[in-house]
Amino acid sequence: MKTRILLVDDEASARLLFEELLYDKPIELVTAINVAEARQAFHSTDFNLAILDQRLPDGNGLDLFAEMRKERPRQMALLITGHADVRDAVRAVREGLFDYLTKPFSNLEELEAVIDKALEMDHAYREITKLRQTLEDEQQGKVAPIVVGRSAAMARLLHQVQQAGPLDTTVVIEGESGSGKEVIVKQIHTISERSGESLVEVNCGALSESLLEAALFGFEKGSFTGANKTTAGYFEDADGGTLFLDEITDMSPKLQVSLLRVLQERTFARIGSTVQRSTDFRLICASNKSLETEMKEGRFREDLYYRINVVNIQVPPLRKRQKDIMPLAISFLDHFNQKFGKDIGPFTPDAVAALESAYWAGNVRELQNVVERAVVIKAGGPINPEDIGMPDTGDRPIDATAQSPTPLPYRRARERFELEYFENLLKIAGGNVSEVARLSGITRQNLYPYFNRLGVLKK
Repeated sequence: MKTRILLVDDEASARLLFEELLYDKPIELVTAINVAEARQAFHSTDFNLAILDQRLPDGNGLDLFAEMRKERPRQMALLITGHADVRDAVRAVREGLFDYLTKPFSNLEELEAVIDKALEMDHAYREITKLRQTLEDEQQGKVAPIVVGRSAAMARLLHQVQQAGPLDTTVVIEGESGSGKEVIVKQIHTISERSGESLVEVNCGALSESLLEAALFGFEKGSFTGANKTTAGYFEDADGGTLFLDEITDMSPKLQVSLLRVLQERTFARIGSTVQRSTDFRLICASNKSLETEMKEGRFREDLYYRINVVNIQVPPLRKRQKDIMPLAISFLDHFNQKFGKDIGPFTPDAVAALESAYWAGNVRELQNVVERAVVIKAGGPINPEDIGMPDTGDRPIDATAQSPTPLPYRRARERFELEYFENLLKIAGGNVSEVARLSGITRQNLYPYFNRLGVLKK
């Protein structure tokens, strides 16, 4: 879909400014000078973003935004407001408006950045909606699980998956815990020629050596204490399909030898039997450790390493693919809203900044838990930083290769500083504005524009 923006402002100078700002971008700008024109345009066209002046000749932008949200609950919108209206604008953000812009526009780069971020959020919402719809439409067919990601690292990873998935070859997936390795495994199986058969998942780190051996090979009745009936193992269950060995580096040396033999001969015997059984499965392995490092340090067999390490896919940690954070967060928000029958959201700009600047030691799994908790706890409305309860990142480890956290936009950082600064001065001065003027070095007359814009005295 072509990117479209609806600008509603009765000032010709403001409309001209936006036209010039967006001139060289692949964006169609539709303008309206009042609520009536805006309604007509909105009902006939799907807009990625609406930029609404708060005061219009026949109404106001806040009421217009409320109408838009009823028709399109995920409509992204920005509010244009004068200094005296900032408190109303902040209230509007709490009610679902993405952000507000104050007149006059003193920083065009900042203005452009806010618009770009709003469009990015809109595209992420649309991407997730499209993926969900595809899943619902084809849930009875061969549908791959949703893999969300816009970063260059994820693009390379998905290219590898698309190349190796349909081919019947062994794949090793490496990545930190919680980075999404299991989703990649399911994606590979779904687009393979074996997708009509079983995907058998085994966590090698969750079972002792004897239990894992019994689970893989199966056993005959009476072959050991507790073997009350003959049981097929995972090698049999995966015949014709895919066998996924998670955390394969936790497999004991003895079982590594046994696995190598099965892979070479494609035969095995159940525990307590001498009958050789054939099996044909595709092997996918995963590890949160480097197989090469484990092999070089003697903890993983060299011959098994070279036998299974045909296609190696590296899943980068979330902190190294910052562009994927918000699409993933939106995907989880959509999922948990459906699961719990709620309509929480969207994320406010401050919440976006908090999510994008977090370290995410627990990777995608941690992000999923954060969003789920917010949906469970909130009764309604947009998600603010306090709703996601981000952990203290002051002691987070330094990662020289990680992408730098996204700082707050200059305007928002400046307003936050000014609000805290003047609130503290008023507290020190006991509410005496003349004393605040003396302490700050700003004349009493010039203080009031700050107070009015920040709403300090109205609190």
